[in-house]
Amino acid sequence: MHRVAVLVVPPATAFDLSIPELVFGAVQVDDAPGYEVRVGTSEPGLVETLGSLQVSIPHGLDIVDTADTVIVTGTGARSDADPRVLDAVRRAAATGSRIASICTGAFVLAQAGLLDGRRATTYWPFSGELVARFPEVDVVGDVLFVEDGHVFTAAGLAAGMDLCLHLIRSDHGAAVANAAARLTLLAPTRIGDQTQTVTSPVPSTRAFSLAETRAWAMDRLDEPLTLADLAEHAHTSVRTLTRRFQAETGLTALQWLLHQRVDRARELLETTTLPVDQVAERSGLGSPDSLRQHLLRRVQLTPTAYRAQWRGTTAARRAASRG
Repeated sequence: MHRVAVLVVPPATAFDLSIPELVFGAVQVDDAPGYEVRVGTSEPGLVETLGSLQVSIPHGLDIVDTADTVIVTGTGARSDADPRVLDAVRRAAATGSRIASICTGAFVLAQAGLLDGRRATTYWPFSGELVARFPEVDVVGDVLFVEDGHVFTAAGLAAGMDLCLHLIRSDHGAAVANAAARLTLLAPTRIGDQTQTVTSPVPSTRAFSLAETRAWAMDRLDEPLTLADLAEHAHTSVRTLTRRFQAETGLTALQWLLHQRVDRARELLETTTLPVDQVAERSGLGSPDSLRQHLLRRVQLTPTAYRAQWRGTTAARRAASRG
């Protein structure tokens, strides 16, 4: 079982702290839990949060020694991190663990020197501070998450969920990640370079929303959907649809459709034996050449190589469970 160690640096962001157990805990692989999540801090016991809550943290920093992935969650202490925490994440990185941060947890990784020479992000109000304090870090502002080698950094709040789904997708494929997304009521695919911020105001609860139109489109990815089709379903103009789609998703409608179709193709390659031309057709990508082009751009693998990789992963996983 993949072991995830979540490190808490007080005062902790309670929402960020809850994310790894929520998302990784929803993963089932071959009818068994796919991840074991343990939460630790330098002084186990009650830990202060940025609000009025206190949370009880059961483990110490020794959980990193057996972890495959180490995640540092958001913290109000963006300087003078506990040297014991810094040593723990350095030790984990040195032994090959995957390292990640959510929100201001990036400041802990930066203090540990793990972001030097790497691309990284954090919650957008703190991007300027990260740039000023750590000039050796290539800060990428206003994106959901960044992957640089074995180090991953996410923006604040819900972007941490997107990062966890991305890690699940990397470990177990699109089908498992999408199942976890459905169980946690998350959007199945939000790519890392999608923008954090939205320039238009958040609509009221009675305001126009494209959620039903997006769900309608997800059921028709194999059809040649156009902006006019989406606008007709939403009972609005193409111009309004375009503006609202960007505001609600951070992507244009056509970008969003493409990402959903590539993800559908990945799921079909993982879970079926359909020929590549049928995968391209059923995912709405049209032709094998189009599927190949978009898959190479997304995961640097051809359809055949992608399918072989996930068949090999599944076979190895089942062999390990039998052993």
